[in-house]
Amino acid sequence: CIVFARDTFFRKCCKCLFRHFHYTTHGIEVSFFYAKSRTCSFIVLSLYYNKQRDYFIKELVFMSLHANEIDVILDVVFNHTAEGNELGPCFSFKGFDNNIYYMLTPDGYYYNFSGCGNTLNCNHPVVRELILDCLRYWVTDYRVDGFRFDLASILGRNEDGSPMSQPPLLQSLAFDPILGNVKLIAEAWDAGGLYQVGSFPSWRRWAEWNGRYRDDMRRFLKGDDGLHETALKRILGSPDLYNPQYRGGNASVNFLTCHDGFTLCDLYSYNQKHNEANGWNNTDGCDDNHSWNCGEEGETSNPEILRLRLKMMQNACALLMCSRGTPMFLSGDEFADTRFGNNNPYCQDNEISWLDWSLLSKNQALFAFFQYMIAFRKQHPAIRRDLEPSYTSYPSMSGHGLTPEPPVPSSDSHTACVMFAGFDEKTGQEDLVFLAVNAHWIAKQLVLPSLPNGYVWKIAVNTGDLLHQTFSGNDMPTAG
Repeated sequence: CIVFARDTFFRKCCKCLFRHFHYTTHGIEVSFFYAKSRTCSFIVLSLYYNKQRDYFIKELVFMSLHANEIDVILDVVFNHTAEGNELGPCFSFKGFDNNIYYMLTPDGYYYNFSGCGNTLNCNHPVVRELILDCLRYWVTDYRVDGFRFDLASILGRNEDGSPMSQPPLLQSLAFDPILGNVKLIAEAWDAGGLYQVGSFPSWRRWAEWNGRYRDDMRRFLKGDDGLHETALKRILGSPDLYNPQYRGGNASVNFLTCHDGFTLCDLYSYNQKHNEANGWNNTDGCDDNHSWNCGEEGETSNPEILRLRLKMMQNACALLMCSRGTPMFLSGDEFADTRFGNNNPYCQDNEISWLDWSLLSKNQALFAFFQYMIAFRKQHPAIRRDLEPSYTSYPSMSGHGLTPEPPVPSSDSHTACVMFAGFDEKTGQEDLVFLAVNAHWIAKQLVLPSLPNGYVWKIAVNTGDLLHQTFSGNDMPTAG
């Protein structure tokens, strides 16, 4: 789980760095130059980080992160450039060799699978080597631990835009001697309609942002019908998408929120997007958010609605941290940061897109809950392990109904119960975790599975009874 712990990275770097460390307000640029040995190679970030200031990024930031056992995953965009379509400017690849660097229609126009006017011709040998050079530079010079590829399905398209079964670029990334050990994470879709969640060409090396987890679990948590079986699959690592014998649940990056779309707070504060400030008459951004405002649109002072929103955010956090796969959440979700209903703030360099750090003290209860659930996940290896036998009398993971028996399919069921089992080498004991989720407004009675002699079930967290539970942030869950 990639999480910035308050007692590690926050001590090393000022908060203002976080606020500006993204492409909206920072404005990262890339420079290229001709070299004797190859057509084009990567130099460095823009002038802000050349020469002496390069030390700040390389040593102070990345070394501080690694010293605190935090991996550095760079979000990279190799699907388009800023030159736009045939009406756009010419200051880079259009001038180098337009036919090589871009996907062009037979009439000479630009394919627009990126939604940004053009599409980089990633599997042309020249472009492929350029991309590999860029990534090798970041690994060898900066020691980054991995990359998340924006609209990664474009990286698997041929020069004519058709999807390839074995794209040369993706295969090169999987087996490159320098990049062979770094984490590769795909946003496995693009703006041209190519959706490859669960089918992205991986060579068992690529993980994927599991967009199905996001959509299905958002719907399940807000009480939509007919999602009982689907919810179980998502909690158990999406075996319908990631074959346990080939890729397994670790290929699934589970998330409910990311930089695109609603924050977690907005997910339970707005039924509709509110992007009026973007200047497109609220036509931009996704309309299918699977959100629920809990009874009132936007900001409110109603204590009942505020309590319900807090519970929904805690439900989402608990479910995410107890799902097989790699959990990911948006920075700021841990203290209920809001974008005021804007689900596409790409053009907002203001309070809409900035993190509001004052909410950290205001929403300390939610922050402590996130800390607790992260600690709980770390405490129980049975949740995290994949493709391993349980070494117990129980299967490593199993789905249940309201009784220990396997669930009976039902279109109106709003519950999902899962048991994880494994052996904890540190304690020398069986590690057993039972997760029960009731996404309905009517309380249900639950019968737990029997345990070996000497074991008893202990409630670690109950979001339905948070009035009688407190989390200080220093609490460490105990094995139950």
